[in-house]
Amino acid sequence: MSLSQAQKKAFRSIGHHLDPVVTVSENGLSEGVLAELDRALSDHELVKVKLALTEREDRAAMLEALVAESDAELVQKIGKVALFYRHNPKANPKLSNIKRFEEHHGRR
Repeated sequence: MSLSQAQKKAFRSIGHHLDPVVTVSENGLSEGVLAELDRALSDHELVKVKLALTEREDRAAMLEALVAESDAELVQKIGKVALFYRHNPKANPKLSNIKRFEEHHGRR
């Protein structure tokens, strides 16, 4: 599944106001980090992840690993923060950032 440019634009607009819910440190991808990311994507669909890594190449490799392990789409990355999206057809409307901000910035 690939996101259209319009979808990415809408998700970036929503994601601008979000705080990171998962932080990946120098310890890398542990089972706990992957479990928390999976839970956050299932609940919220659109989440920010902070990469507390100093080297740009390390962050790029970590992003690739996160996308592969989480089965999510990378919407945007700026510096040490990345925005991920994974659709959940059974998302709770009170938790899903997508459903809560459906009318945000011209979305339906």
